[in-house]
Amino acid sequence: MQDNRLIRQLEFLTEVDQLKSILRASRLADNSRHENSAEHSWHVILCALVLADQAGPDVSIDRVIRMLILHDIVEIDAGDAPIHGSHDAEALAAAEMAAAERLFNILPADQAAEMRALWDEFEAAESADAIFAKSIDRVQPLLLNLANGGGSWIDYNVSEAQIATRVGSKVAKGAPRLWEHMRARIAAFFAGSDAL
Repeated sequence: MQDNRLIRQLEFLTEVDQLKSILRASRLADNSRHENSAEHSWHVILCALVLADQAGPDVSIDRVIRMLILHDIVEIDAGDAPIHGSHDAEALAAAEMAAAERLFNILPADQAAEMRALWDEFEAAESADAIFAKSIDRVQPLLLNLANGGGSWIDYNVSEAQIATRVGSKVAKGAPRLWEHMRARIAAFFAGSDAL
């Protein structure tokens, strides 16, 4: 029985290694190449840890980190859907649900249920932990675009107003002080200021 459990755990770990092959719209801070989804997951987890003081008092950073390490695993099957890109939201949601079902069910039942529940909570973005996790997930690409000279904002012809609508509202909901700071940096970028 224990051997079967271990086999399933190792199979899952091997399967999710594919996340390293999923390229995202965001480029690295040095603009040398696009980041992959595994790099994004690592970086956004570090962002949550470092920016934990931006979270509300009811937020458990340990739970946030657990959500963020799992949040993009579904991209193995569903691919990356850039926030500023055009895609069918219903089709994407269905593809991500199917991916979550397939991938998490590789694990033993208890781990599958626990990890799937965290992923579902992140997707629903209703708990304090999930709201903060979503905020941090939106901040990380902002940091990269500010560092690399506009990156995906230029690629997708994104305006400052679109960033505020598509990204800012989510960041502000979970980390209002952080959004105020980022909004000022984004405004400076779009104004062509060096004061980033």
